[in-house]
Amino acid sequence: MLLFISSEVMLFGAFFTAYFFIRVVNGYPWPPEGFHLPKYVAGINTAILVSSSFTVHWALQSIRRGNRAGLQSGLVLTFLMGLTFLLTQAIEYSRVGFAPHDNGFATIFFSLTGLHGAHVFVGLTILFFATIRAFRGHFTPEHYHGVELSGIYWHFVDVMWIVVYTTIYIL
Repeated sequence: MLLFISSEVMLFGAFFTAYFFIRVVNGYPWPPEGFHLPKYVAGINTAILVSSSFTVHWALQSIRRGNRAGLQSGLVLTFLMGLTFLLTQAIEYSRVGFAPHDNGFATIFFSLTGLHGAHVFVGLTILFFATIRAFRGHFTPEHYHGVELSGIYWHFVDVMWIVVYTTIYIL
C-alpha cells in the first residue's frame, strides 16, 4: 500500500509541477481576472473530508477493541462524508462558470481537483466493500487489515486534498 501511495504522490507531483509552471514561471495571475473560486464551499468540503479521517480512525480503533458497532458506524459515516464531498465537488463544477478548455488556470483547476475526485471515488469504492465486509462480520480484533489498509488510503486522500485545497484555493 505504501508503494502504491508513493506512486500516487508522484502522479500528483506531476500535476503540481504543471500548476507551478503555469502560475509561478509564467507569472499567471491566480485566479485570473473574471474567474472566482468558491472558497467557502471548498472550505466546508475540506472540513467534511478532514472529519472523515477521524471517523475512519474511529472505525479502526473500534475493531481493534472488538467493538463491531463502532466499526460499522465509523465506516458508514466515513463513506457518507466522502460521498458528500464528491457530490459537493460535482455541484461546484457545474456552477463554477468556466470550463477546462478556457485557459491554463481552468485546465489546472479541473485537472488537480478532478484527479483528487477520482481518488475519492476509488477510496469510496474501497470503503464500500470494507463496510459490506464489516456488516458480514469479516473483521475481528485479530484480523482487521482490510480496515487498516482502507484507512491508510483514505488518510492519503485527505492529506492530498489539504495540499490541493491550500494550493488551488488559498495561495
